[in-house]
Amino acid sequence: MHAWICDNPIGPQALTWKEVPTPEPKKGEVRVAIRAASLNFPDLLIVQNKYQMKPPVPFVPGSEFSGVVDAVGEGVTHLKPGDAVAAFGGLGGFGTHATVPVSLILPLPSGFSFPDAAAFLCTYGTSHHALIDRAALQPGETVLVLGAAGGVGTAAIQIAKAAGARVIAAASSDEKCALCREIGADATINYGAANLREEIKALTGGQGPDVVYDPVGGDLAEPAFRSIGWRGRYLVIGFAQGSIPSLPLNLALLKGASIVGVFWGEFARREPQRNARALAELAAWYAQGKIRPVIEHQLPMTDLLRAFELMASRQVRGKLVLTNAA
Repeated sequence: MHAWICDNPIGPQALTWKEVPTPEPKKGEVRVAIRAASLNFPDLLIVQNKYQMKPPVPFVPGSEFSGVVDAVGEGVTHLKPGDAVAAFGGLGGFGTHATVPVSLILPLPSGFSFPDAAAFLCTYGTSHHALIDRAALQPGETVLVLGAAGGVGTAAIQIAKAAGARVIAAASSDEKCALCREIGADATINYGAANLREEIKALTGGQGPDVVYDPVGGDLAEPAFRSIGWRGRYLVIGFAQGSIPSLPLNLALLKGASIVGVFWGEFARREPQRNARALAELAAWYAQGKIRPVIEHQLPMTDLLRAFELMASRQVRGKLVLTNAA
């Protein structure tokens, strides 16, 4: 097999594409012949040694992928070679093969394409956990999505609409705002050109959103939190802007608001049955056409370094997927 190897986590430039031994699945694992893998922001952080998980080197990055089972380990009875699956393994996706515990595998229903499946688990799992589980989003409520044209942002728009909410999508350009409207946003804010607080006030009649979905952090966090409605829920998804904001907690008191942390990977590990139910609901919504990953770029697996360049320069709307030949 071939894979992108990180033996010095100083950034994507240190990755090398090389031939390595094909792993054998251990007890409770399957080996997947990878057809597609998606690039997520944590994949960039992990090869820069900036992520909370710091794997021992050498390792193969790539947290999310899809493909076909080509070998099963001892004790695996519900999967067999030839089954189409998606996986969120944390590592191993940027290669031609990977071994994965069966607990991290989602069997794919008929009609689920490999590129869509590779762009599905992390972003839609995160957004469903955030909006449906952590925020307890109700029909008719208003959701403000920051970084709305990115991978988790586009998933959040679709999930919020599927749950019956009104969605205000905030992004950094008119082009990105247009994409958000195309996939269902009711209103948009270009925070690269307009005052975020003033726009939120105008679009909510001064009431503020019920839920703020924030994967960006940085200098957008405080104005968004100051705009939140009574009993609002502020979802901390991540910090794509790079800096972790400090929020004045008196605002939470004055607004009766909650600051809610969202860590889907840990939720999936600690509460696998609830996560499985969430993924089943998401798969059903996909089959019904309510949700579908936005994939702007699809590149060969060997073009991973180009993919990282696109992500680092904020040129990716939705998701970027890398593929292997069948």
